[in-house]
Amino acid sequence: MIITTRDGKSIDTDSDLTAPERHILQKLFAWESLVSSLEQFREKEKLAMLNGWNNSGPIRIREPMRAIIADLERKVVLRLTNKA
Repeated sequence: MIITTRDGKSIDTDSDLTAPERHILQKLFAWESLVSSLEQFREKEKLAMLNGWNNSGPIRIREPMRAIIADLERKVVLRLTNKA
């Protein structure tokens, strides 16, 4: 899957992310629409990174994943501010 961030950066999840990062990204996609605050999203992200893939241990956040997470955080904020 190709993800294009708001600033125009294209990230190929097959080649730019590791398997554990792709697994965590799936979780974050789900949490993006379920959390009730940006802080809650960040907590879910932190917990996912600490637990790793199938509880295999911490995942180091590399630049492609960091860019995707920043974009997801923006989407969470937009979703929450549009509710008001």
